Amino acid sequence: MSSATGKLTIAWCTMFVVGTDLFVVSPLLPLIAAQFALPPAAAGLSVTAFSATYMVAAPFLGQMADRVGRRRMLSCCLVGFAAANLMTAAAPSFAWLLAARIIAGATTAGVSPSVYALVGDSAPPARRATWMATAVSGLLCSLSFGAPLGALVGAAFGWAKVFDLLALLSLILVLANRRIWSADPVPASAAAAPQTPPGMLLQRLLPTVVWATALYGIYIYLGAWLTRLGLSTEEIARIVLCYGIGAIAGTLGGGRIADRIGTKTAAVASLLGLFASFALLPLTLQSEILFGLGLGLASALAQIFFPAQQASLVDDFPARRATALAWNNSALFLGIALGSLAGGQVIDHGGFTAALLICAAIALAGALVNWMVIPPRRRAEPAAM
Repeated sequence: MSSATGKLTIAWCTMFVVGTDLFVVSPLLPLIAAQFALPPAAAGLSVTAFSATYMVAAPFLGQMADRVGRRRMLSCCLVGFAAANLMTAAAPSFAWLLAARIIAGATTAGVSPSVYALVGDSAPPARRATWMATAVSGLLCSLSFGAPLGALVGAAFGWAKVFDLLALLSLILVLANRRIWSADPVPASAAAAPQTPPGMLLQRLLPTVVWATALYGIYIYLGAWLTRLGLSTEEIARIVLCYGIGAIAGTLGGGRIADRIGTKTAAVASLLGLFASFALLPLTLQSEILFGLGLGLASALAQIFFPAQQASLVDDFPARRATALAWNNSALFLGIALGSLAGGQVIDHGGFTAALLICAAIALAGALVNWMVIPPRRRAEPAAM
């Protein structure tokens, strides 16, 4: 299979499995915490360990992929990812589970940038942002399908079976990726390109960190908090489904919106929408339907940001796209790690409403940061990639 559809399908499936591995922890957190006799905030350290490891490893592995070949790096990391999931499923203690999640974070750090780089290299220049958004949608679709299905499988067969299944899917994807990417399409100019000034790139990544902190400060502990409110596994799965559907809509629509109004404007509008929706969500906590719909809207508005940010990085760093995208992934997981730490503390001490209001304030700050650090002229011509 060598067609554009085949490449996007395999890329989508790869990101779906990787995303499921991360996002399924939230609905499974009560089961994991119960098995190891831990409070949810302590069990949430497994998410922090995964995210922190990813954040540190992604830039290094992204540069290594440019040297040894992205397809080779992708295959090796998928094998390691499968091994990490088998270790997670077999964990006899929470310390063992933390070690397994660290390995999973490191191997995922080699998978995601390699997939994005392979897609970006293979895409027609005029449609590169659309291809990137399609690959990203696999990650977000794991919210609406992978995480809820994982929650149901975990409730029926035990949470460990979820990670066994993810390991099997990872090994299947090793073969699929090796067939679809016939060669490592690394441009000759990529290795010889001048190093991007660190200050410039770090400045461009600040909005990603703030956005992810606000969004995942709520999502990571959503399952634990809804369980505390007395909702059943099925009810939690429906709410997570609403969140995931909103994420898909926001991601797929975000690329087109950014092409029309500019990536900077789209990113700022996304963060302002997240601020407003989080600020209003406390009014819906008494109704499962209203809360689910409100959370879905918040997710849709939030996910407009990520394809806009990726498209702007592709435009701004054309000679080092893989490096910029790898660093953006690190910024994403830094934000997830900060969100998991802050969200757990706020929810434990102030409740879910307090967490929503604090994360709303963070999103508002993110809109201001985005407006200040993103050059407007580069956002005006998104189609000229």
